[in-house]
Amino acid sequence: MSGAAPCVVRSGKPQGAPWIPVAIVGGGACGLTATLMLADAGIECVVLERDAAPSGSTALSSGFIPAPGTRVQKARGIEDSAGQFERDIQAKAHGTAAPHLARAYARKIGPALDALEANHGLQWELLEGFLYPGHTALRMHAVPERSGAGLMSRLRRAADAAGVAVMTGALARELWIGDDGQVTGLGFLRPDGRMEQLGCGAVLLACNGFGGDRALVRELLPEMAEATFAGHAGNDGSAIAWGRALGARLADLGGYQGHGSWAVPQGVLVSWALMMEGAIQVNREGRRFHDETQGYSEAAVHVLAQPGGVAWNVLDDRLLAFAQEFPDFREAQSAGAVHRAPDTEALARLIGCSAGALRATLDSVRDGEVSTDGRRFTRALAPPYHAVKVTGALFHTQGGLDIDTQCRVLGRDGTPWPNLLAAGGAARGVSGNAVWGYLSGNGLLSAVAGGAIAARTATQWLTNKESP
Repeated sequence: MSGAAPCVVRSGKPQGAPWIPVAIVGGGACGLTATLMLADAGIECVVLERDAAPSGSTALSSGFIPAPGTRVQKARGIEDSAGQFERDIQAKAHGTAAPHLARAYARKIGPALDALEANHGLQWELLEGFLYPGHTALRMHAVPERSGAGLMSRLRRAADAAGVAVMTGALARELWIGDDGQVTGLGFLRPDGRMEQLGCGAVLLACNGFGGDRALVRELLPEMAEATFAGHAGNDGSAIAWGRALGARLADLGGYQGHGSWAVPQGVLVSWALMMEGAIQVNREGRRFHDETQGYSEAAVHVLAQPGGVAWNVLDDRLLAFAQEFPDFREAQSAGAVHRAPDTEALARLIGCSAGALRATLDSVRDGEVSTDGRRFTRALAPPYHAVKVTGALFHTQGGLDIDTQCRVLGRDGTPWPNLLAAGGAARGVSGNAVWGYLSGNGLLSAVAGGAIAARTATQWLTNKESP
């Protein structure tokens, strides 16, 4: 379905259109979490999904969700708290993450995962053995498949079991606003080009960010203007367009999640867990160029700044065995992205660099060594080596509609629309206004916690309203 039709705001209410208490734009993790929570509250809703099947940015992600205080985390004896998680969010963002959202999401994400488990059969596993950049406790949760596609599959099955209406092939393009300033409905394009309308009591915009709109990326994220976009086509800037048309407040538009490990030319993600376990990145000259343990988001910028905008991930047999636990790495292997080199000379030929320069780099990677960029190594890399050619990519944006702690969209003066909600990629996140503010998992944190909060807000709003 083409996304060429503009997003518009219309006055009044759709005439003769069916009515639903809540309409959700987008069927990713945010939209499906919200609809499952609404089902728990007995609130009828419909999800408008542009694709033939819900997937979105979630399906392209690792599917890992950070959360403190869950049943699973407690069962493993992990000491953690919402306060500690909030501090980690702010530490990664250098204190620039929206304080009200960092606190709200840190407090809500644990109960949200527990509710999805208890009420809808979502199975969570805690990733153990290593910490993702910026996290001070083991709190990364995943479904057994350890992939975003697996997470989406389980959320879809839960939605089907709950009897939730998911309308696919429905590209939302009209937002209707009544004379009193409240949202009254939506208009959406069908695959055959027809525009249909739907009246509703509340709208949740869960329609991703703007990473797929090249014009907006050039305007708002100029350093990523030429970068590969590795996200979903649904990141078309719909929320930004509606926000500008409404006179809504936008925030943190310079924040985004990049990734410094996008295999080329295969176009698949290679898990950053490798870097946390001892792998390194070298450029075409065979030299390291940043502290890989600081985070995969800012690594995108570092990689793009290297000759040719590429780097090589270098690992050994021990790390190869570890990497094969992750579906994205197995996919990269199947695609031919992982190359084997029996020794330093062969690895240098693969990379196209001086064997002497590469040997000096590898010799500096040893137990107890602290590099000039601050990385502390705990073991050497031993031949045979394995290497993956990668570039920096833009995955999804972290800025959008400004929202309050109830996920209500705010006007320029800070006044909320009572029944227009936004969460996930459509809203500002908790990564501040720059690439380095992204804490691992912030995207799905905002999606799942925001979806749960928005569902509660819609439920509270509708209890005081009458159907038309």
